[in-house]
Amino acid sequence: MIVTVTLNPAVDKTYNTDSVRLGDVNRMRSAFSVAGGKGINVAKILRQFHLPVAVMGFLGGYSGRMIEDTMSKMGAECHFTRTKKDTRTSINILGDDGYVTELLEPGPDISEKELDNFLKEFEYCLEGGELFVLSGSVPGGVPLDIYARLIRRCREEKRKVFLDTSGELLREGIKEKPYLVKPNKKELEYIAGRKLTDREDVIGEAKKLVEQGIEKVVVSLGREGLVYADRERVLFEPAKAVKAVNTVGCGDSVVASLCMSEVSGDDCQLALRKAAALAAANATTRETAMIPLNSYLDLL
Repeated sequence: MIVTVTLNPAVDKTYNTDSVRLGDVNRMRSAFSVAGGKGINVAKILRQFHLPVAVMGFLGGYSGRMIEDTMSKMGAECHFTRTKKDTRTSINILGDDGYVTELLEPGPDISEKELDNFLKEFEYCLEGGELFVLSGSVPGGVPLDIYARLIRRCREEKRKVFLDTSGELLREGIKEKPYLVKPNKKELEYIAGRKLTDREDVIGEAKKLVEQGIEKVVVSLGREGLVYADRERVLFEPAKAVKAVNTVGCGDSVVASLCMSEVSGDDCQLALRKAAALAAANATTRETAMIPLNSYLDLL
């Protein structure tokens, strides 16, 4: 069982328009809503490839019920913690001019009781989960060392953890040495405390994380590709050339692909190639984390 933890899930609402004009009326050509949040996206992809998945996090209100219904219909095991306040909505505006504009709500404030309920449910899921994916931001009321605490418990129970977050959540999380971390370049720069000017700079900082005790580091460089580092090797996989329609969720696609490769025992070169192909396939569709299988196989 792979367990994905999404502490700040969202209903992702996508709009299509010609362009966004600040300070003016913007009429959208179309709109649709899907269950979202980084760990939710990972779980959606894993279920499309028929892997057993449990989903955790905070959900509240109508939008929370929509996310839970979606995941349940996809066959995921749901272990969400209910909140009094509503789950947030995230807005992605896709312009014909090629620009993607994201408007991200902060999420509900979580009470101490709700946080305690989540931690109890996490302990329950530790019994059946083998690989845990901790993804994304956290809502108000959740401490910035939450991922560090969860990683520590997983390590005590000999469970693998993939960490994909940013800022202080990432800084605190890596102190507990998760099995794999997947920062993008900007997130890695935050940890390094400096601008990374080229790929060699990125590789150097990735190797530093490995030296700190993290077994695998995968850095996403957007349209450039992926960098991989472990104790024995450094690899680079260029991004696949596609006509990008919506790049939201490409990083989550990389994480989902790495999960599948970990389960199937792929060597690191194949795992990286699969991750690049899955991310590119995700970018070709308007709906985030819904992978067109034929496109993925062609790219692979």
